[in-house]
Amino acid sequence: MSSTNRSAAREKHKSDYYITPKYAIRDFLREFLKSEHINENSYILDPCAGGDVKHGMSYPDVLKEPEFNFTEIATIDVREDSLACLKKSYLDYDVNENDGQPDLIITNPPFNESMDIIKKSLKDVKEFGFVVMLQRLNFLGGVTEKKKFWDEVGLPKYIFVHRKRMSFTDDGKTDSIEYAHYVWLKNDLIKRDFSMVKII
Repeated sequence: MSSTNRSAAREKHKSDYYITPKYAIRDFLREFLKSEHINENSYILDPCAGGDVKHGMSYPDVLKEPEFNFTEIATIDVREDSLACLKKSYLDYDVNENDGQPDLIITNPPFNESMDIIKKSLKDVKEFGFVVMLQRLNFLGGVTEKKKFWDEVGLPKYIFVHRKRMSFTDDGKTDSIEYAHYVWLKNDLIKRDFSMVKII
């Protein structure tokens, strides 16, 4: 599956679901939780949770596994066939007014909305809370629009680069793109001019 096709998945393939592989989420969480402590009772939000009749919601499912044992996970997704509790665009939803501020926001956002979702997440998450987004490794690059984005949000605290190329479909096929989990710490952004990069 090409990265171009995947980037338009939410708009062009409403009935399809591109699954974030659970092994990649586990690999990320194991490494991330070596560096940062997240209380098991923390309020976590997945704003693009996915799931359908054939597949669970990848991030919530892994977060609830005994190894991690997080229990308070809210889910939002724009797709009507999603398993998320709330069927709505995260970009149109006032999280703080309705549910309070999450301690952690984590998801694999649709590529064409990712910058807007990251910026909103950094506003919605609690002070010194974390925002975690799965993105292509080349998300760091770009021209004018991306430069404005990095100037506004600051560099992430961590970038966890996945060595293994991911498959987002049931057939196991991968594209030619490497992926990373980008981790921002709210209020640790303005002066950050480097990120800790880990290969997992």
